[in-house]
Amino acid sequence: MTDAPAKRRARRDAPPRAWQRMLSGRRLDLLDPSPLDIEIDDIAHGLARVARWNGQTVGPHIFSVAQHSLLVERIAAELEPSIGRAERLFMLLHDAPEYVIGDMISPFKAVIGDAYKSVENRILGAILLRFSLPPAPTPAMTKLAKQADRGAAFFEAVTLAGFTRREAERIFGRPAISPQALTEDITPAAIEETQARFLARFHEIDRG
Repeated sequence: MTDAPAKRRARRDAPPRAWQRMLSGRRLDLLDPSPLDIEIDDIAHGLARVARWNGQTVGPHIFSVAQHSLLVERIAAELEPSIGRAERLFMLLHDAPEYVIGDMISPFKAVIGDAYKSVENRILGAILLRFSLPPAPTPAMTKLAKQADRGAAFFEAVTLAGFTRREAERIFGRPAISPQALTEDITPAAIEETQARFLARFHEIDRG
């Protein structure tokens, strides 16, 4: 005879599920992510469906993390035209953990503290290893990524998210490039279009 109360106790005492099933069939453990469970198709699918700015942007479509990632990679290339495959892939993938943990606005990340950052960094390290990149970026790469990321956030804020230029400059600083130098369109686009563009750019960079 089955001991139903014992089974219920076992389920109650078991550790909470810490993995996410992907459409590729992979099962990614958030606490101990393996590079073998990471696929670029899953990343592109997820990032194209995660909204920047909690969806508080103008237009009929979200401005996705995939579009933001494309923008950051293009800004980084404008700032440092000599960067190669590794740097460009890192710029494109700098927010890739959000394909599974979502995008949290910076004020909320500050409230949560280090717990979110710890999970994010573990997943990012696994992603970088999966695509033959160092699991920890160099200080120079980190600096360039932050500069490009803040520049992208500035342009998104004033173009899409209702910020005044003064607010954006106070929060993100003045961008190091002019709007005229942007080669990446920041008009919110349909999910399928953005997903395809992200994948195409990844393969273009990866092929060198």
